Amino acid sequence: MSLLKSKDTPENMLISYMILRKLIGALGVLLPVILLLGCCIYCGECRKSSISAYYNTSMRDIFVGTLSAIAVFLFCYKGYESEDHIASSWAGASALGVALFGTDPEGQVLSISGIIHYISAISFFGSLAYFCLILFTKTSLTHKPTSMKLLRNKIFKTCGYIMVISMIFILTYMLWLSKILPNIAKYSPVFWLETIALWAFGVSWMAKGEIMFADKPA
Repeated sequence: MSLLKSKDTPENMLISYMILRKLIGALGVLLPVILLLGCCIYCGECRKSSISAYYNTSMRDIFVGTLSAIAVFLFCYKGYESEDHIASSWAGASALGVALFGTDPEGQVLSISGIIHYISAISFFGSLAYFCLILFTKTSLTHKPTSMKLLRNKIFKTCGYIMVISMIFILTYMLWLSKILPNIAKYSPVFWLETIALWAFGVSWMAKGEIMFADKPA
């Protein structure tokens, strides 16, 4: 019995949360890199118009599998308050929506699946920005934040703003700029903006897992 109880100690739970945060962050950072390099090898065309466009390539299994893994980790993440669990569950459901409802092939009329995909993607990045700007920056009311915690808070806010700005640029491009400046498409602006947003997401979660700027042990 004592052995079973020891597994649920606050120290073990903290270590588990730290590992989860690092895994979530690492997957976010690696996803665009793996898709890009993998498509160079197996598709003959490295860079697609967006991260989502890899769904319609031989990298589909990697795309769906990685997002599904991120979703599972988010569902498992409880955080310290119910607000954390609700937000992580919402982000996990959104990630599953992105993975399971693929975007339409380029040039095709937007389908129901494509609509759900885009709504899920906006919801996913929006919930992750909420984590960075609101939840991750919370500090204890009884303990003075450490210098490393204050530094991590700056990282969280920077990553959150990067994600928000990236989403605004993506929507601006898709709804307006792509029509008046069609030549921009050859540079795959949506792919790079989504990559920047995913890297910001990944860095924020790895910082939350204290893979960088960790608090010094007392």
